[in-house]
Amino acid sequence: MTPPRQRRTGRGTSGAPRQALSRKGAVRRAQAVTTYGVGSLVAFEQESFIVSGLDGADASWSDAEAPKLYEHRLARTLGVRHFRLPPGSNDRSTDGMRVRRFPLWHSCPGCEKLQPISRFNPPARKASCQDCAKDLVPSRFVIACENGHLDDFPYWKWLHRDNRPEDTTGGCGGTLMLRTTGRTASLRSIVVSCTCGTVEEVSMEGAFGGQALRDLKIRCEGRRPWLKDAPAEPSCTAAPRTLQRGASSVWQPVLKSALSIPPWSDGSTDPLADIWEDLRECETEREIARLLNVKFDHNPPLSAAQVVELLIAEKQDDPDPDSEAAELPDAKYQVLLRQEYMKLSEGSPERADRREQFVCEPPEDGHGPDLDPFGIDRPMLVKRLREVRALKAFTRIVQADAAPDKDGAPLSLHPLTWLPAMEVSGEGVFLRLDNARLDAWARLDAVQRRVARMSGRHDDALVKAAPKGSAPRRSPGTPRMVLLHTLAHILINEWSLDAGYPAAALRERLYADATMAGFLIYTATSDSAGSLGGLVAQGEPKTLQASLESALHRACWCSADPLCIESGPSGTYGANLAACHACLMLPETSCETNNILLDRALLVGTPERPQLGFFHKVAALEA
Repeated sequence: MTPPRQRRTGRGTSGAPRQALSRKGAVRRAQAVTTYGVGSLVAFEQESFIVSGLDGADASWSDAEAPKLYEHRLARTLGVRHFRLPPGSNDRSTDGMRVRRFPLWHSCPGCEKLQPISRFNPPARKASCQDCAKDLVPSRFVIACENGHLDDFPYWKWLHRDNRPEDTTGGCGGTLMLRTTGRTASLRSIVVSCTCGTVEEVSMEGAFGGQALRDLKIRCEGRRPWLKDAPAEPSCTAAPRTLQRGASSVWQPVLKSALSIPPWSDGSTDPLADIWEDLRECETEREIARLLNVKFDHNPPLSAAQVVELLIAEKQDDPDPDSEAAELPDAKYQVLLRQEYMKLSEGSPERADRREQFVCEPPEDGHGPDLDPFGIDRPMLVKRLREVRALKAFTRIVQADAAPDKDGAPLSLHPLTWLPAMEVSGEGVFLRLDNARLDAWARLDAVQRRVARMSGRHDDALVKAAPKGSAPRRSPGTPRMVLLHTLAHILINEWSLDAGYPAAALRERLYADATMAGFLIYTATSDSAGSLGGLVAQGEPKTLQASLESALHRACWCSADPLCIESGPSGTYGANLAACHACLMLPETSCETNNILLDRALLVGTPERPQLGFFHKVAALEA
């Protein structure tokens, strides 16, 4: 957040902010993308704020504190030129992310008044009541809609529900009061009244009902308080919902990520980020050379011939326009994953200049015959990798994975050529299953029926959660996806014990469709836990064999059995079967699907049907 002005000293004021704005708190850079991004609510001490949009951020974010990040494939997929790391929030920061006070309605615990903060006449940059000098309390409740709009809770309309003309607020001449009876811990104990005397006091009970506000003819006003000077969108037809100010459903990020892979991973293409659109319009190599000489004063970082090769490689990232998959909202992102899958399978050796940010090599011992019973092709050791995670948009109420890719509340009022992002550098292990063996197992009727139970419930939940008028996403649950996902989870748990990494420091990246059957487990943090070097060692054939045997042995039994292995649909959306916190669940930073579509019975089978498990023969030997 924006740091405070520092006192002038004989050493100068190099640490002072560019504008006279007070500092309200601090968040880490990663949190500014994943937890407290644009449009989210953040509380500091007894005050509440909303993180402002990115309009004007180019001027307030200095290049030194908010450097540009480049990841060409992801930038092209998201339609931007580059990314920027959010500014830091330490004592040396000269600027930070802007915030605005929200909600505006506050209550005073002394005089019990409930009104917008401006009516309390607080001192400058403070939130206290002028009458009783007590700190004001921001409203615990806000309203939001599926289109991302956010507003203060309409207390006056809630109280004057029976004696107000439609769409009016105020006019009774009274002052709203808020008190807590203390009789219970429920909403019934929060009581709103008015000094006008024309209405009886009303509790907040029932305010969270799905139709509670619509039944009172309270509609969404289309407000976007995180965007400065943004006009309201009164045409919004979505029903507003009451939410707790600190609820997770108030803000959910829409994140997209990509690995840096050749030929974009050595940094040589970064200087071209702002002119790719112009380069694509060039028809000949001579035109490209002319443009490069003009842009870089006859000293371009790459030759025209190299740029032509890059443009050819770029087109390979485009989905086939004649395929049905090209119509899907995330078709470009799926192609991006396929390109990563190919590079992870092929490998990329270390270069002499060490500029390469993607180093992927097979183990020195080769495949290792001991891995044949597991159906695993040659493992790949990713000795160096870089991932960029960008905040594309955000949702409210609607789960981010349920919203179509084109939807989401905007981060700025005006179009931007960049997005906020973070980068992670580390290491990993890439594993790929044998396609023929996997397909034969996936065709088993018992396997298909079991997966259909999970994907069907997931589909139903996505249909209910999708915004009205938009096509819902379909569940990605297939036999190979559930198998790969579950296998990745048990290996992360196993390696967190063997390799010295906490489970939260490891992350999965799944490659599971008709053409892909693998996953990458890599370090997921940007601190020292991402460079210990112990994860790559787990991919050596002998070590990997021991890890697989131990992980599958653990998967045969859960401390919650027999309830776990015999359980029906469980977890979010009811999209899990044999999966619980004692056996498969991971920290949310480690799982890219929010711990859904998991079933260890597909790994090791059940006591009644051991053939369900892809690894049931190996697991039976271990058990």
